Amino acid sequence: MTTIHSRRNFLKKAGLMTAGAAGATTLAAPAVIAQTPIKWRLQTYAGAALGPHVTKPAVDMFNKAAKGEMEIELYYADQIVPTGELFRAMQAGTINAVHSDDDSMAAPVEISLFGGYFPFATKHILDVPVLFSQYGLADIWRDAYANAGGVVWLSAAGQDPCHFNTKKALNSLADLQGLRLYTFPTAGRFLAQFGVVPVSIPYEDVQVAVQTGELDGMSWSGITEDYTVGWADVTDHFTTNNISGAWIGSWFVNEKSWADIPDHLKQLWMACVDAGHTYRNQWYWGGEAKLRATGEKLKLTTIPAAEWAEVENAAFKFWDEVAAEGELKAKVVGIFKQYNEILKKAGGVYTQG
Repeated sequence: MTTIHSRRNFLKKAGLMTAGAAGATTLAAPAVIAQTPIKWRLQTYAGAALGPHVTKPAVDMFNKAAKGEMEIELYYADQIVPTGELFRAMQAGTINAVHSDDDSMAAPVEISLFGGYFPFATKHILDVPVLFSQYGLADIWRDAYANAGGVVWLSAAGQDPCHFNTKKALNSLADLQGLRLYTFPTAGRFLAQFGVVPVSIPYEDVQVAVQTGELDGMSWSGITEDYTVGWADVTDHFTTNNISGAWIGSWFVNEKSWADIPDHLKQLWMACVDAGHTYRNQWYWGGEAKLRATGEKLKLTTIPAAEWAEVENAAFKFWDEVAAEGELKAKVVGIFKQYNEILKKAGGVYTQG
């Protein structure tokens, strides 16, 4: 009996100790508080029809991969501020990040006019990452925004070429005279010498402006965008000549917003931005070919090469005028000239023999 009694007491005490230990563990555990995700507001230059292809893929990928640590809210053209005020709004922290070209958002940096479509600076979409990664433009852009203060430049990539889609057919340079076109600031400055009248209005108003006769068309994009955003529904002709082979656009972020997020989220965002670049490369490149070959809304027209050579020559003169405006501009123009010479020696990208 004594042995049985002793064993019972031992088991009873052991049970109390185990329960007590478990209780102590439960009481000592800290309360679990749901983490509030970091929130950014990002505005793109692109409207609601184009944005899902040029900006949204990167944002969606990031939001999914961030697993609740951070969320980026996407806004399309002019939804928070007009496109021309994007830089100032980002610098002030009204918005946290931007996807745009430097020219459209009126960035107060010397190199802003090279964003968007700088006349004949590129031949096609892949020229842009090459120029930034292999010819030094990334360092120039990064330093320019660091000097401006409050904004960090992250990455640049190419998009579509800059053609004309218009109500009337363009078969000669004379047909440009008096055309009221929606275009980029620097592109408009260049085209004005050929009689074009650049018109600046909110992006989402452009289609209606053509329908009402306020605009004769656009010199803003390639044929992929024309079909995607509805411009092919209100214009009749697409001119195969372009004034630049690729749009130069970038991703930016408010300096404090960037500093406040941990490194792993920075790396994740950059990876998603790069993935977005890859998506746009194939989306634009395939669309430009397919819609020229099979699209039924826009009739293709071409200004003869001998006449168009006048526009190309004017572009190189324009380069020299811009280079004379400052040392940094001269450096960028020098890079464009160097790359242009490389392409000439290599031969046309799409030609054989």
